[in-house]
Amino acid sequence: MNLKDRIYIAGHQGLVGSALVRNLRAKGFTQILTQDRSKLNLLNQAAVNRFFEESKIDYVFVAAAKVGGILANSSYPADFIYENLTIATNIIHAAYENKVKKLLYLGSSCIYPKDCPQPIREEHLLSGPLEPTNEAYAIAKIAGLKLCEFYRSQYGQNFISAMPTNLYGPFDNFHPQNSHVLPALIRRFHEAKQSNAKQVIVWGSGKPVRELLFVDDLAEGLAILMEKYESGEVVNVGTGQGLTISQIANQVKEVIGFKGTLIFDKTKPDGTPKKVLNIDKISRLGWVPSTSLDKGIRLTYEWALKNNIFNTSELKIISHSSNSSKVIGQC
Repeated sequence: MNLKDRIYIAGHQGLVGSALVRNLRAKGFTQILTQDRSKLNLLNQAAVNRFFEESKIDYVFVAAAKVGGILANSSYPADFIYENLTIATNIIHAAYENKVKKLLYLGSSCIYPKDCPQPIREEHLLSGPLEPTNEAYAIAKIAGLKLCEFYRSQYGQNFISAMPTNLYGPFDNFHPQNSHVLPALIRRFHEAKQSNAKQVIVWGSGKPVRELLFVDDLAEGLAILMEKYESGEVVNVGTGQGLTISQIANQVKEVIGFKGTLIFDKTKPDGTPKKVLNIDKISRLGWVPSTSLDKGIRLTYEWALKNNIFNTSELKIISHSSNSSKVIGQC
C-alpha cells in the first residue's frame, strides 16, 4: 500500500476498525475512508455498491460485523446470521465489481469446530461440528471466508482472510449482557468495587482456556498481512498462548482492585473447552504481539474510565439484594 492509496475500513467505529484507523494514521496513510452507519447501511446492497463506485477504493479491511457473547448469540441467532452474511456479501461483491486491488476479510476463531485439536491450525476449519452457542455467527463468518476464496479462484481477486483470536481493547463492547468475557469482567469488577459488593459471579466453571489479543497488536498484524500475505488460505492471528477463564478473571480483579470474592457459577455454560491458535503462518511474516495481558487490561480499563463507559445507568444490572455482580459474557 502507498501512503496515498484510498483505504476503506468497514466498521471503523468498532473494536478492530478503530484500531486499524489508529494504526494506519500513525503510519502516515492519508486517504482512510470511513462511513458512519447513518450514512452507509452495509445491509443495503445498492447503497454499498454506490459508495464503492463513488469512492474509487484501492484497499478494503472488512472489520464490520454483528458480534456478542454467549447470551447474545443464543438469543438472537437469526439476527447474527442475517446481518453478518449480508455485510460480507455486499462488501465483497462491491469490491469485485469495482476492481479493488486487495481486500482483507476478518473471520474469528469462534468459527472453528468446538473440539479442535490444540493449538488450532487453519486447516481445522470445517473439520467438525461447531459450538452450538455461536453457530449462527460462525456459519455467517465461514460464508464470508468462502466468498473470498471463491472470488479469488473464479475471478482472480486478491481477497484474503484472517482469523483473529478473542480480542479486547479500546472501543470494545462493555454491555453487561452482550459483551465478550474480558470487557464483561472489567465492567463487573468495576461496578462491584464501586458498589462495595462482596462477590462477583462469573458464568461457567472457570476452566475453559482462552487466548486474548490486544486489538492494537491485531491491527499491526492485519497491516502486515495486507502488505505481505498473498495466499488464498486463511491465516490465524493470535498470541499462541492460552489462559483459563479463572486466571483471566483473577488478573482483571487485580487490575481493577476489587477485594471481594470471585465465584464461578457451574450451572451456566462454559462454551468451547479450549481455544488457542497456532500462529506459525503470520509469525513467519515477522509479526509478534507486543502487549502483555496485564498492560492490555490496564489500557482498556483506563480508556473505559476516560470515556465514562460505566456511567450509563440503564446498563447496570448489579443485584444489590444479593450483594453480588454477575458476568455473563464469554466466547
